[in-house]
Amino acid sequence: MTETDDSTDDGDDRARLVGTNHVALEVGDIDAALEFYESVFAFDLRSRGETKAFIDMGDQFIALAETDGASETSDDARHFGLVVDDADRVAARVDALDIELLDVPGLEFHDPWGNRIQIVDYEEIQFTKADHVLEGMDLDDLEKTDGAIDELAEKGLSPDDG
Repeated sequence: MTETDDSTDDGDDRARLVGTNHVALEVGDIDAALEFYESVFAFDLRSRGETKAFIDMGDQFIALAETDGASETSDDARHFGLVVDDADRVAARVDALDIELLDVPGLEFHDPWGNRIQIVDYEEIQFTKADHVLEGMDLDDLEKTDGAIDELAEKGLSPDDG
C-alpha cells in the first residue's frame, strides 16, 4: 500500500491500521506523574495500581508505568500528540505552572521524565471521535474548522460523506 492508496484490496493479507488504543509512558514516580498530568489536563482516572495508572480519554487511554528506567533526560526525537478541546487553556496552565515550552511551532513541552508532549486542538485536525464518544465525554459541542473538514473531505472522510 502506498501513501495515496486507500483501497481495501481483498487480496491483501495485511490488517489495516484503524487507530491508537493507548500510549504507554515511563515515569519515575506514579504519584508525581498523576500530579503533573492533573495539573495540566482535566481527565478521569480509568484505573490505578501501585506502579501503574491509566488516564482515560474516552475510547483511548494513556498508560503511565513507574519504572527504574524512567529518566529526567528529555527525549527530543520521540513524542506523542494529545488532542484537547482547548489548546489555549493548556498553554495558560503550562505558563502558570512555569513549564518550559519547546522552541518549535505549536505547543510542545516535556513532562518531568522527559516525555515530549505535543498539544493539538481537536477542532483543527483530521482526528475525529465518534459522536457518541464525544457525547459520553461531555464534549458534544466540539466542531471542526473548515480547514479540518476540507482535509477530511479530500480523503472521503468528511461528516457530509456519510
